[in-house]
This record gives sequence, C-alpha cells and structure tokens, in this order.
Amino acid sequence: MMQQTNTASISRRALLAAPAIIGLAAVGTARAEPKPGGALRVAAAANPSSLDPFTGRSGADHVFLFPIFDRLIDWEPATLEARPGIAEFWSFTDPRTLVLSLRSGVRFHDGTACDAAAVKANLERGMGDTRSSVKPDLGSIDTVEASGADRVILHLKQPDTSLPLSLSDRAGMMFSPAALAASGTNSDRMPVGTGPWKFVQWDNNNQVILTRNPDYWRRDLPYLDGIQFKIIPELNTGLRSVVGGQNDLVYQVPSALIAAAKRDRSLVVEVGPSLSCNMLYFNYGLGPMAQLPVRQAINYAIDRAAYSKLTTSSLGEAAGIILPSQHWAYDKEAASAYPFDPAKAKQLLADAGFAAGVEIPAAAYSDQFSQQRMEIIMGMLEKVGIKLTLETGTVADLNAKLIGGHRFGFNLSDWSGRPDPSVTYASVFESDAFYNEGKIEGVPGIDAAIVATRQSSDLAVRKAEFAKLERLERSGALFAPLAFAPQNVVHSPKVQGYVPNLLGKPRFDTVYLQS
Repeated sequence: MMQQTNTASISRRALLAAPAIIGLAAVGTARAEPKPGGALRVAAAANPSSLDPFTGRSGADHVFLFPIFDRLIDWEPATLEARPGIAEFWSFTDPRTLVLSLRSGVRFHDGTACDAAAVKANLERGMGDTRSSVKPDLGSIDTVEASGADRVILHLKQPDTSLPLSLSDRAGMMFSPAALAASGTNSDRMPVGTGPWKFVQWDNNNQVILTRNPDYWRRDLPYLDGIQFKIIPELNTGLRSVVGGQNDLVYQVPSALIAAAKRDRSLVVEVGPSLSCNMLYFNYGLGPMAQLPVRQAINYAIDRAAYSKLTTSSLGEAAGIILPSQHWAYDKEAASAYPFDPAKAKQLLADAGFAAGVEIPAAAYSDQFSQQRMEIIMGMLEKVGIKLTLETGTVADLNAKLIGGHRFGFNLSDWSGRPDPSVTYASVFESDAFYNEGKIEGVPGIDAAIVATRQSSDLAVRKAEFAKLERLERSGALFAPLAFAPQNVVHSPKVQGYVPNLLGKPRFDTVYLQS
C-alpha cells in the first residue's frame, strides 16, 4: 500500500463534538533535529491481552510489545524486508540449518545478558509451552543449539525460508529467562525485554506506563523518556483526546473520522500501509460450521464491496483472501472465488438441509465500530437465512473466552498480518494453529501446502506455491475475508519522527517531541 499525504483544516469544536465523520488526509509539519526527553501520551485502542509476547492472542498487543521487546531480527518499515536486530547476522548454512550471530552487549532490563543461552531458552519455551501462541511460527525448528555466548544454531525439521521473518515478530521477542523464572504464571503482566523502554505499570483497562531504558544497546535511541498508553476503546473518544490535548497520538482512527481531522491544522494525519484484514474467523469444527455449504453460503452472502465502502469510507479494499492485492503473494483467482451471490448462498443452505434457515453463535468486540461492522454482517446474513446469536465483550475478555474453549461458530475481528505470509496461513489455518478454534485440518492437504511455501527462497517459486495454498483454502471456505483498511494515525504537531510501516502497527523507536 502506498502512503498518502495531503493538507487541510476544520473547526476544533466541530471535531470535538463529532461522533462520526467521513474522509482522508495527512498534514505535514516541518521537522526539527531530534531532541531527547518528554513522555509520549498515546490513546490506545484496546487493553492488552498479555504483555508476554509468547502468550498474547490479540494483534492489538504489538503496540505495547514493540517498545519493551527487541526482536532477534527486525524489518524495514516500508517493505518488511529483514534487517538486523538482536541477531547482527544470520545465514542458512544448509536448507535445514539457520545460524544466528548475536550482537554482544545486549542486556535485558533486569541486567542479565541476552546471550545464546537466553535465546535458546526463549525459543524452546515458544516451541513447548502449553500457553504458547507462537508454536506455528517456530514449528519448523527441531532443536536449538547455543554455540558459545553469541551464536545460536537452529536445526530444522524441513527447509523454512520464512523463519527469519518469523523471528521479527512475537516469536523473536526475547524475554529475560531470569525474570520468567521469578514471575511464574504472572509473566503476562511482568514483561522484561531488551527494548528501548522498560515496563513500569499496567492498570487494567486504564493505562500502561513505560520508561526509558538507559542501557539500551542502540546508544542514540530512544529519544522519549517514556510512553503512557491510555486505554480508550471508543475510537471517537481517543481522537477527541488528541484534539483536546489530553493525548499526543491516537492510532487505528476509523476512516470515517479522517476527513474532519484533515481539516484541523492543529493535527497531523498519517495514512500508512496496513496488512490488517477484517474477517470472520470460522470454527469449522462446530455444528453447522463444520459443513462446507454453510461456510460457502456465508462467503457468498457478503457484499464485500459494500462492506468495505461502509466500514472504510471507500479508503480500504474489499478482501477476497487474507492478503491484499498489492502483496507479492496475492492470487487473483483465489480472491475471486466468492463473488456476492445471495441466491447461491440460499441454495447452498437448502442443499445442506437448512432451507428454513440456520442459527449460529457468533462473537464480536463491544466497541462502537466493531458493533457497527457486525450489524452490517448480520443484516447481510439474515437476508439468506442465517441468524446469529451474538455475544460481545472487550478484546481481552472475549479473547479469554475464545482461548478457554467457548464455542462460537465464528467471531468478527481483525487479522493484523505477519511479516511473512506463510506465518499468517500457519497461524490461522494449520490444523493445530492457535487461531484455528476447531483444531482440525479444514481442507485435506492444507498443512502440507503451507509447508510447501517455505521450501524455496526464490520469490517466483514461493508465489506459485502460495497461489496453490490460497486456492486450496478458498475451496474449503475456511474463513470469510471482509476488507483491508489503511492505518490511520492522528497526532499533535509536536510529535516528530513517526514512521508508518507496512505491518500497520505503530512503533515509536524514532519518535521525539518538539516543544
């Protein structure tokens, strides 16, 4: 996706009062030399599900995790191309051996060394812990070897060219083994990483406070003395808090609010790229959802063009698969598998024995915009005879129910994307995937098809394998993709150095405050 930049203004009073407005913009400001100091106040869209990167379930967690945890491998913001992180160098010495050379002097916030032994302990925890949400990311690893203080050798079960970028996400976020041993089951709320900021406090559903890591290995960073995240699930309220000066920055601003923001010259609007896919996660091991015709009927019943227009103010993209059309692994044939066809949806339900209709338990988050999106979906499904019994809750509360085995036919949420698309498919569709509620292979052969996307480093070869995978998934209608949206960030002009990224999740490494 391309970043867009424009300029305009609006009445401050009008924006403070506006519950829903329409449009797009970005305001440019002159940048001064980076100046250290000050605390950034961020209006955060959701309470974290966990501050332990290996146990969290919500994509909303990343904005809290990035400041606390460095990754073994980092990525370029614009392209997600791998770049050095804690690992200064890496190489495949053969197709089943990945060697990481760690930079010296990196220490956890508790003062202990982030060395090869610590990395080994982290990766083995991610592979084997019963609560681990990163098992699919690390599934190709057979054993981990610590060779000296700064060399880690990953012995793989099969070739996996996605692994370096997998280590640039949660799976590569290193947590102090000493702190883990001390915290026990409280690691979710007592994070200790190597990142530019250290954890201070988490008041549930209220705020998360971080302070500068004075011993950070990148000696010129960070600029900010601290970050205060204020948890404000109502995105209108979050935007108004920036307009009113209570906060400095808000992210995930709905596109419906951007037109008003662009007309206020006291605001800066950043419209950046995003892999975020709004979608229905199917539990294809439950009741009617176990039947292919029902899953196909849901896909045919949804008018994705209308949904995208309504939910992104025409700024987003209707989703046919879990990757946007700009992505290198996108396959047009797979994305065209389910055009809007309510008559076909009705016929499929009738053929499956549901001519009189079917009732499905569903879940959605309780914030205003999630509710609005679900109302649109419910209206479309009701027209073909699908009635939903709906349960709502906060991100943390509802995700806890999903993890705990609460039985929903599907839930409406966002998939935030992963640096390498094979991790996306493994995380959502593999038979034992964390996000596969049914824990079954929804389409015979999909596990093997995911593995096939990781055998070669040749992009053309990988693209062909992804096309096979995408078409296979669509044949089983394992989910219902809805729409991709841009990442909209609004901030005060004093916030300088913010850089959007293709993953669509804010990072503050280079941010500083201009007085």
